[in-house]
Amino acid sequence: MEDDPIRDERIHDLLDRWQAGDRNALVELTPLVYRELHKLAANYMRAERKGHTLQATALVNEAFMRLGSRAVSFADASHFYGVAAKLMRHILVDHAKARLSQKRGGGALTESTDDVGLNTATVGGIDIAEIDDAITKLGKENAAAANAIELHYFAGMTAEEMAKIMRVSVSTIARDLRFAKAWLLQQMHPRAI
Repeated sequence: MEDDPIRDERIHDLLDRWQAGDRNALVELTPLVYRELHKLAANYMRAERKGHTLQATALVNEAFMRLGSRAVSFADASHFYGVAAKLMRHILVDHAKARLSQKRGGGALTESTDDVGLNTATVGGIDIAEIDDAITKLGKENAAAANAIELHYFAGMTAEEMAKIMRVSVSTIARDLRFAKAWLLQQMHPRAI
């Protein structure tokens, strides 16, 4: 993420105006944040299966819609990007769960799984819903570690970017990531330990 205090201040002002209901602020805000949001979305999509029906642009648009419907006050531009990254993960999880529901007969669609490419597995054969459940559980035990692992693996952020968003040191991020990795490994592959 770019580190430009003047730009960040402008984004923060526009976020405040947008959250207060000023739709013109959204028009001004969009070109300032779109490139960073698209990079976040592209990082998320790299972890998804081939042929995923959502594209990075659609993910950004859905995140923007959800951000606009929430009463969130953003501390700064970094906080905004962090919230957007979390929303993108939730959008992908919701999408995967809906497709899995259709696969299991919960939807009205009758296409075969081969036709719609319903493989929801990610690296290591673990599906996104399982990862989401594990991160949610981790968040109840250690919210900072859950945030760090989410921003690092799903949003593709560096330790420096995460430190800025979470307002902690890079060494704290490294410690949180080590804890999160060990915790998730133990939860998802208990026999491997």
